Amino acid sequence: MADSQQVPTTPQPAIDIAALMRRLDEEQARARKLVEPNKRALFAVLASAGITRVSVTFDGGGDSGQIEAVEAFCGADSASLPEVEVTLERHSYQSDEVEQIVLSVPEAIEDLCYALLGQEHGGWENNEGGYGEFVFDVVGDSIALDMNIRIETSEFHGHQW
Repeated sequence: MADSQQVPTTPQPAIDIAALMRRLDEEQARARKLVEPNKRALFAVLASAGITRVSVTFDGGGDSGQIEAVEAFCGADSASLPEVEVTLERHSYQSDEVEQIVLSVPEAIEDLCYALLGQEHGGWENNEGGYGEFVFDVVGDSIALDMNIRIETSEFHGHQW
């Protein structure tokens, strides 16, 4: 007579977290590769307009966040951003394909800032959120980010008499 008992199997999770994390890591690695060429394209346009520095402030919380201000400088003097377009690259959603997008200079600055925030501080706008400033140093060929994360804490005190 055959044994009718079945060997119990381990249930498989509905979502493969390991695969999801691998895919996220791959997407972030692809996005990181586009930072330098996009920075070069934007900085070339800024430099040709005499812009030496751009300051971008942002703030977020409660599940939304935004760029607060974009200020351009020529040396110590305030300057206007050039009214031209910049071609940047970005990956199509969940794809290895790179697409070119044409944006105004202010849009390109915002796009690059949001991409960098997403790479370094994904979820910066959630809960108490975060705020800070990007400084695009066109002459020094660098982008610096000063990031502040708001943290809510609690302190427990238990008493018994």
